[in-house]
Parts: sequence; structure tokens; C-alpha cells
Amino acid sequence: MNAKQLAKLGYSKGRPMDLARAACVAAAGAGFKKSAIRHALRELRDDPSRFKSDPEFGPLAVYMAAQAKPIRPYVPRGEAATWHRWGDNLDANSIGQMERACSLPVAVAGALMPDAHMGYGLPIGGVLAVEDAVIPYAVGVDIACRMKMSVFDMPPSALDDRSEALIRALEKETSFGVGCVFKNRRKHDVMDEDWSASSVTRDLKDKAWSQLGTSGSGNHFVEYGLLKIQSDAMTLAPGSYLALLSHSGSRGVGARVCDHYSKLAMRMRPDLPKELRHLAWLDLKSQEGREYWLAMQLMGRYAAANHELIHRHIARSLRVDVLMDIENHHNYAWKEEHFGRPVIVHRKGATPAQKGAWGIIPGSMGTPGYVVAGKGEPLSMNSAAHGAGRLMSRTQARKKFTWSDALPLLKKKGVKLLSAGLDEVPMAYKDINEVMAAQQDLVEILAAFHPRIVKMAPEGKPPKG
Repeated sequence: MNAKQLAKLGYSKGRPMDLARAACVAAAGAGFKKSAIRHALRELRDDPSRFKSDPEFGPLAVYMAAQAKPIRPYVPRGEAATWHRWGDNLDANSIGQMERACSLPVAVAGALMPDAHMGYGLPIGGVLAVEDAVIPYAVGVDIACRMKMSVFDMPPSALDDRSEALIRALEKETSFGVGCVFKNRRKHDVMDEDWSASSVTRDLKDKAWSQLGTSGSGNHFVEYGLLKIQSDAMTLAPGSYLALLSHSGSRGVGARVCDHYSKLAMRMRPDLPKELRHLAWLDLKSQEGREYWLAMQLMGRYAAANHELIHRHIARSLRVDVLMDIENHHNYAWKEEHFGRPVIVHRKGATPAQKGAWGIIPGSMGTPGYVVAGKGEPLSMNSAAHGAGRLMSRTQARKKFTWSDALPLLKKKGVKLLSAGLDEVPMAYKDINEVMAAQQDLVEILAAFHPRIVKMAPEGKPPKG
């Protein structure tokens, strides 16, 4: 493997590259294929501790592990940072995670939204402000996951009398599932940007391009529905409209950025207690912190490009104009000012809700979502819920429910489900109206969106019902 290839894998000139070359020679001598060597070098770069005793890669792993030294020793704070909660029915696990997050030396303040449930490190629905640092797992695995809504110049009756055309456009212009790609790649200016700020984004640029405009798996969806505007504060008059709503993020490359920098942060802070490992932070003044910050921002633009392409191509396929569009993201970190000081605000599954800012808070495939305007509540650091929030884990949902439980409910609601996993049935989620009632001081409801045609990753298409 030559110097250019090793640099692309993240091994800089000098001792790292010399040891990487030696490892390649040793591995080739031991019968490793080129693809296996490349894979091992990627894995070692992310977690060298796994390879310390390896006969071929051990010397490189020992050297790489030695470079990841703590930047700032962990010193427990005497008193936890203050945090506030919204909602009465929050589970003990998410509360415990927020308490631990506010015990970090870099923590400034926290907030827990009414849709909160357990996540990695910071709970989903958690907001955490810190000083001069960023926490990869507090941003989340799906970096810059976001919502986007387009209101189409089509009568709401098209949800019934033109449903087949709507479905064809949806299924043609995006794709669902782990690893889904477009054979004929979509074009967007985001792919002309500099992807070399991080070794991860540099290595995975080609994969990112192949997935551009796709929707992924999990709780990601694209759906048509009936938007009922009830406020004069929007650019469209009160009334009923046909709208397209999507939810997805930065796909596989975003997950790899999170994985790489989370592991790096953990290696750099080996003295963190076990219960705080997933809250390992990177100092923004460090090279690693700056790299992650640039990669996160790129993933934000990439996630926005995914949604832009989905909506643009569906509108073009249907030959309709867009009357209004709204979007916001919710797995991200922002440089803001709160409590009279500059801070880094992590919103992991929380919607930005600055005064007057529009946002989208979805329910489930069988319940309404809401377009809202933020009220700029200082104690929530201008944040609100990002959805209904899970009532139970995916495993619990699969064990508890069958499609026979879900399909009659969806039929009653007038929802046509094209595909989804059983773990996404409406009963697996909290009551969205209870969530909205618990945050009346955070947002004002401007409109309600009622899903009618829903598509998610096909874990197995639901039976006809």
C-alpha cells in the first residue's frame, strides 16, 4: 500500500506511516488479502487497543494507542450543573443519564424534553450545554438527522384520487434500508465541498455520494399527509393542504463519523468512570475536536442535501410546485449564548425552538405531527421535543405487537402503509398530544399534519389489511 493510500486511511507521514507500511508487509506475508489489510487498518485507526497483541499490526497499534493521551484529566465536579425537565412520565433511565451528563466537568446546564427516552450517554430528548467542548455521543449516531416538509400545489383530494401516482413518485425517488444506494447517483453541490477535513469523511465520500437522496432505516420515513394550518402566522392562509414530510439524516457516513470520534474521545479520557464513558468529550481547541466539528457541520449539509433531493425529485416527478417548505435538524451541536456566556448546546433528539423559529414535531405513522413556532424558553435553552418519543424499546415492541394489532388502527386513521418495521407501530410511541401539552411553554402549534401514505424501511412488508 503506497503513501497516498495510507494517508487516505488516516496515517500521517513519519512514524505512523512507517509502522503502517511495516504492518502491511507483515500482513501480506501472513497471507492477508489487500481488502483485509485495508479493513484492519481502518479498524485499528478507530480502536488500536484491539490490535495491541496482534503479530502483524501490534507495533502500529501500540504506537497509535500511545498517542491518544488524555487532554484534560477527569476531575469530578463538586456540584452537578442545573437541569430542568418537561413532562411527568419520564423514565428513570433517561433521568439518570441526564443527571450523569450534568456531573461532567465541562457541563454548564441541561434540559430534558417530554419525549425523552434512554440513549447512549445523553438521553434522546436531552439538551446539554458545555464549555469549549463537544461530545460526539451527545450529538448522536445519526448526525444532523432532520425533518423537512414541502407543501405541494395539489388539492388534498389527491391523497385519494391520485394516490397511485403519489406512491409511484415516492418509491421511485428515494430508497429505504441499511446500505441502500442509487445506481444513478444524484447530483448536489455538497459533493463538491472539501471532504478531507476528517479521515472518515475523506474515506467515505464515495459511499456518501452513492447514498445521496436515500432515506435509510430505523425510524426514518417519507410520507404524504394532510396539513391543516390553523394560524395566521404562516406564509399560507389557514386551511387544508397536501404536504410531503421526510425524516432522515446523514446515513452511513454520519454513523461512522460518530463511531470514530466517540471511540477517539473515550481513548483520550481513559480515566472517565464507566458510567460516563459514552459522554467522553473532545476539547474544541484540540485537533481532534476541530476535526469532529468540521465533520459534524459537513454531515449537517449532507443531511440537508438528502432531504432537498428527495423533495425536489418527488415534486418534479409529480410535476407540482412547492408552495412552502419548512425544515429543522435535531441531532447536532450549536455555538450559542445562554446564561450570559458562550456555550456549545447539544440537542440530541430535541428541536431548536428559538423565539419565532419554525420546527416540525412528528407523532407516529398513525398519529398527527405538528408545525410549531418556538417561544424561546431560556431554561430549555430554546429547545423542544423532536417527536412523540418511544414508549418501549424496539425489541419490546416486536415481542408485544403483531401487524394484526396495528393495521386496524391505521385503517381507522385512513393511513396507507407501504412498508415499515413492526417496531415502528404507533403503539410503541408515547401519546404525541400529551407530549405537546407538556411543552406549551416551549412552542406554539401553528398547524397539524395527519399522515395518509407512509413508507419506512421494509423490515418485512406488512400484510394487506
